[in-house]
Amino acid sequence: MRGSNPLFVPCTPKGCIELLERYKVPIAGKRAVVIGRSNIVGTPAALLLQRRDATVTVIHSRTRDPARICAEADIVIAACGSAEMIRGDWIKPGAVVIDVGINAKTDTTSPRGYRLVGDVHFEEAAAKASLITPVPGGVGPMTIAMLLQNTLEGAKRAIKQ
Repeated sequence: MRGSNPLFVPCTPKGCIELLERYKVPIAGKRAVVIGRSNIVGTPAALLLQRRDATVTVIHSRTRDPARICAEADIVIAACGSAEMIRGDWIKPGAVVIDVGINAKTDTTSPRGYRLVGDVHFEEAAAKASLITPVPGGVGPMTIAMLLQNTLEGAKRAIKQ
């Protein structure tokens, strides 16, 4: 709801915004695409971007021509849960890409028989993006940091009451 402040912001979307702000990525006036509309990541991420005056489009399973829509975005947050679905041709040159996904992909060369990949094909997207988060090691640690921040904020509120 516009103008209201929730007690807690979901950790992963909060971490995505924190990354953008820490790297001084302009959000206001930019075109942002969120791929995925879950209640845990996609929808809150879209609302947080909108709250910071981005023009936001949400791509979901019924969206027609998602690659074309995504290719117009200055900021992409991928949270669709599909391994390497977002390819390099989906990315606008110079875009900032935040990959929230974590998927196990079969890899016979790995001792475990699989490797972890995101929703974005990293090598293809990295060739076009100005900034991109890796998987693993990108958004996951930010989610944990935001959980700790939410915990601290909750403890401070509890002490004041």
